[in-house]
Formats: sequence, structure tokens, C-alpha cells
Amino acid sequence: MYNKPRNDFPILNNTYNGKPLIYLDNAATSQKPISVLKAVEKYYKEENANPYRGLYQLSVKATDAYEEARTITAEFIHAASPKEIIFTRNTTEALNLIAYSYGRSVLQSGDEIVLSISEHHSNIVPWQQVAKEKGASISFLYVDPLGHIPEEELDKKITKRTKIVAVAHVSNVLGTIHPIKNIIEKAHSVGAVAVIDSAQGIPHYPVDVQELEADFLAFSGHKMLAPMGIGVLYGKEELLNQMPPFLTGGEMIEYVYEQEATFAALPNKFEAGTPNVGGAVGLLEAIKYMNKIGYQTIENIEEDLTEYALKEMKKIPDIKIYGETNNSKTRCSVISFNVEGVHPHDTASILDADGVAIRAGHHCAQPLMKYLDLAATARISFNFYNTKEEIDVFTDSLKKVRRWLGYGN
Repeated sequence: MYNKPRNDFPILNNTYNGKPLIYLDNAATSQKPISVLKAVEKYYKEENANPYRGLYQLSVKATDAYEEARTITAEFIHAASPKEIIFTRNTTEALNLIAYSYGRSVLQSGDEIVLSISEHHSNIVPWQQVAKEKGASISFLYVDPLGHIPEEELDKKITKRTKIVAVAHVSNVLGTIHPIKNIIEKAHSVGAVAVIDSAQGIPHYPVDVQELEADFLAFSGHKMLAPMGIGVLYGKEELLNQMPPFLTGGEMIEYVYEQEATFAALPNKFEAGTPNVGGAVGLLEAIKYMNKIGYQTIENIEEDLTEYALKEMKKIPDIKIYGETNNSKTRCSVISFNVEGVHPHDTASILDADGVAIRAGHHCAQPLMKYLDLAATARISFNFYNTKEEIDVFTDSLKKVRRWLGYGN
């Protein structure tokens, strides 16, 4: 067990507004350990070159670094081959790639795409665009008051018309852990393909794409300790081989003629242009760091923090918490809430004065907000480097919010 991860994150030693930084916006992006920062710096100082395109030693080293990151990423999620790992900028680009390349290829008029109502916009808007173009329709899985997808919703909504089922591993608003293995099995039972958005899942829970039998899975490096600008699309090799390229240009071609072109084999077919080698190097180091700590340790710490935060928040009058509040094993370390009579933006601003960084807004999940009859919420989200002492600072500050705005308590 790795006992002192907090010491590895330099930014957590900073102060804001004269107060120690209490960073509780990890669902938006995680902080980066010194090992990741040093790995990226070392790459740019010692190995930076355009990969694949040069026969000189520096270019070969850049190529090797990029491909090592692909291999380790494949092992990390238990992909059958590194060829099934496509590097993207982020989860959003990965989901767009699936929608535009796979969705456009297979969807026909009358087909149906099934999404959950709690999806991030990145897993809604691309499907809306493709559905309009192809004459398909979208059906939503609605959640219960705790944020869970009822079994009867799956039975009712996933039908013979369904061609694609796209759901989040974890809700970025309610923190609900969705039963993705069951959802994948339901999709496959009607011949549909399953797409999993694991942007909020893989930073906290291990993923085995072969055990899940996921067809596609997407996630972002920056939410799991890596730099911004590097994301991952996993796809089954047979599906990726059937799909046309998403972006075209340099490096993804086999040969270009005056009037046509042939395309490179996987994974290069989907990686047009100069890749983000520095980001891939950072992702590789982030995976190594997470493996050193171990998912069981990560889960234990975050579950303990979530239970403690919920317990302490329940003691504060006029706080409304959304989603599951009694079973931290069915939710991730994301808690959305509101203070009675206070706009979430005001809550966030008041907490910021105490050095507490939280999120406020619709969290790119407006369909869920409308379904819950909410305009916005405040949101806290933990990572394993957070502490109970930070939660105490947060709750102490939260108690002052209504007083700051002139309420009596």
C-alpha cells in the first residue's frame, strides 16, 4: 500500500486567497503527480521529435515512447492488442469518432440509439447529429430518484430496433455507478453495439474490456493524473477495421493518388497528423503511478472520504444532496448538492474565498438537470490524495454560505 500520495502533488502545497488549496473538483480534472510532470519534461528535453517520419535516432526514440504508451494502455484496460488503442485528444473526441465513423456507417432510417438521461453532453450531442443525418431516433434510459437505471428501463428501451447503446460508466453529476456489464449484455442480446464512456469511471475503478465484452470504451488522461490533451478510444479490432477514418491527412494514409487514397492499418488509420507524444508519455507515467498505488487502495480511500463527506454534509441544515446518500458502494466520489435559497455559483464563490475549489453549474448534463427539475448544482469530487481534514474545511465553509448572503443561519 502506498501511504502518502498527497506529497507527490506539488500543486496541493499552494495557497489561494491566503488559504491552503482544498481542491475538490477532481471530476473536472485531476491534479498531476511529480513523476508525471517530470516524465513529460524529460520527453520534451531529451526525446522530442516527430514520430514515425524520421529515420534519425531522435525520431525513433519519440516513436518508441509513443508506442510504449499504447502498449501499456492496452495492458491497463486488458485490450486484446495495442492495435485496439486509438489515441485522441480526450473522451469527447473519442465519442465523436465512434459516432461519426461507426454510427454513420451502420445506422439507417428507423434504427434506434439508446442513451441514459444522465449522460454528459459529449455522449449525447454526437449521437443527435448522426441520428438526424441517418433518420435514426434516440431513446433515453431514465433514472430513479437515486440515479440508478432500473432493470425495467433496460428491458423496455433496449429492443430489436436498437443498434447502439451508449452509456457512462459513472454519472458525472450524481456519481452513480451504472451496471455497465449488464447493459453491455442487454445490448448484445438484441445485436446492438455497446459504447462505454469511462471518463468518470477508470480514474477510480479497474476496467477489463475483454471481461466486460465492451465494443467501444473511451476515457481521458487528464481525469486520471495525466496531462490534458490525451485521450483513449478502445475498440474491438474487427469493428475498427470496418470503420472509415474519422480525420484524414498525414500519417493515416497508405498511399495517396491524385484522385483517391488508401489508408494505413490500425491504429494509424485513426490518428491523423502529428500526435501528442508528450501527452502519451504523461499517460504512461500516470498509469504506472496508479498501478503502484493500486485500485483497491484508491477505492478504499475514496469510499471512506465519500462516506465521511456525506455524513458531515447531512448535519448541515438547508443542504439538499442529490443521488444516493446511504450506500457509498453504489456511487463514486462525486457529490452534487445545493444550499437552500443560494445559487450554486454563489456557493462556489463563497467557498473559493476559503481556498475551497468546487464546481457549480449544469456540468454538461442539461437533459439530466431538466429531468431532475434543476437549473444547476454545486459539486464536490474527491481523488485519493484528498483528506478528511480538507472535508472539514469544506463543511465549515459550507456552514457559512447562508450567513454570507444574509440568512439567519
